[in-house]
Amino acid sequence: MKNILLILLFMLSLEAKERVVSLSPSITEILYALGADEEIVATSSYSLYPPEALKLPIIGSYTNPHIEKILSQKPTLVIGQNFNQNTLEKLQYFHIQTLQLELTTIKSIQDSINKIAKRLSKEDRAEILVTNIENKIQKFKKVKNPHSVMIVYGLKEDLRSGIYIAGKEIFFDDIIRLSGNKNAYTDKNTAQPVLNYENVIALNPEQIIILHSHATEPNVDIQKALKAWYSLPTRASKNRQITIIDEDYLHIPSQRVALTIERLMKVMND
Repeated sequence: MKNILLILLFMLSLEAKERVVSLSPSITEILYALGADEEIVATSSYSLYPPEALKLPIIGSYTNPHIEKILSQKPTLVIGQNFNQNTLEKLQYFHIQTLQLELTTIKSIQDSINKIAKRLSKEDRAEILVTNIENKIQKFKKVKNPHSVMIVYGLKEDLRSGIYIAGKEIFFDDIIRLSGNKNAYTDKNTAQPVLNYENVIALNPEQIIILHSHATEPNVDIQKALKAWYSLPTRASKNRQITIIDEDYLHIPSQRVALTIERLMKVMND
């Protein structure tokens, strides 16, 4: 009788265990950071961190996940972002619990960490992650000489094509503001505007920070690209304030935004 009871308890514990599918690299990173290693069963493409995530089944891209692949994992919970709303709504027809998150500003990242933690009973770990982000913010004092900053996504040798930059209502804009500087892009309605080189010249930023990823842009000639940027008549070019940063975490709105805060604060304070 005792053995039967133990077996039943073991089976119940297996049933109680969550099976979580992540629909984006950011969510995958947060899940691992919260210690949900055993709960996560699948993720989207480009989930490269931590290395354990590379072993997970892929359910499609984070912009176009496949319903069939998600269902094949028999999830008890699917977590996505605002742009996954249609997918999450479809999954509800199959009586699968979903969680929709906003991962844009620093505050929304912190709130999302707490939401996931509450759902998975990982509140203690969430407190550590959120506090670490706050500590990075408090570590740096505001710059003595505030200036305009433009953050660029990706490094190109030819600036005649679209130049993607950080606009408003996004964590890069938060970091610029927290440093005491101002975003060179002032339109409040666009989070990730696309400019041409003439627009950049018109904005005339005093500092340009280019977020480069060798992993996704391995064939870019860095010196040639930097020369192209310095050829533009901007205050950043004149003052030699154009910096290229190559870190894998910079574009990811996860708990690793703490690292992004630290890295960008240092550049803007130099």
